[in-house]
Amino acid sequence: MWTDSHCHLTYEGVGLGVLDAARSAGVGRLVTVGTDAASSAASVEVARSTDGVWATVGLHPHDATQGLDAIEGLLGAAGPEVVAVGECGLDYHYDHSPRSVQRAAFAAQVALAHDWGLALVIHTREAWDDTFAVLAAEGVPPRTVFHCFTGGTAEARRALDVGAWLSFSGIVTFPSAGDVREAAALCPLERLCVETDSPFLAPVPHRGKPNSPALVPVVGAAVAAAQGVAVPVIEEASTAAAAALFGLTG
Repeated sequence: MWTDSHCHLTYEGVGLGVLDAARSAGVGRLVTVGTDAASSAASVEVARSTDGVWATVGLHPHDATQGLDAIEGLLGAAGPEVVAVGECGLDYHYDHSPRSVQRAAFAAQVALAHDWGLALVIHTREAWDDTFAVLAAEGVPPRTVFHCFTGGTAEARRALDVGAWLSFSGIVTFPSAGDVREAAALCPLERLCVETDSPFLAPVPHRGKPNSPALVPVVGAAVAAAQGVAVPVIEEASTAAAAALFGLTG
């Protein structure tokens, strides 16, 4: 069984029909991720009503100016279907929210992960040093993942050294992503997850089309090639790693 450790089932145009295709492809567990109050609430509802699906509640750095009141309210009302805070973090590529606001929102969500005993899902883009600075100041939650890992071996070692998991997306299949493949090659199996980040970042040879959780095995095969192991090794290990990260059962 595969696990899609990060997808967006509630984004406009996705629809829950993707679940049938995912299950036909052997993807038995999915974590659908919130990026603001609306998508977080929708993700919680999907997880409550759908076997094999769990949710996260978070505020993406793009939307950091929205504030955390609604996110905190969702966490207060959450049940076991909510397994993580995030995705949250820093994105200095687009700067859709001021960097100081991003840092404050990220720090607050790190604190929420501690307070609620949940995993933390990190989005970081062109902001590695500040991301690690916030984590150092707030303390790294025991179960933390760098989703859609885009760094190289140096960033991978920094993340692993603070106890984090690494989650690899379709980027690992891109011809230009040799540094990401090198990071995947050194990641211990017990800290390695695979994801689609669907509907974004479809892997090769599906570029240019909407991504889907059914393509997790394509990502996993690329990770297996990077590690020099058989695909079933990554299937089993990544599912176990996601279960440990998010506390998934069933």
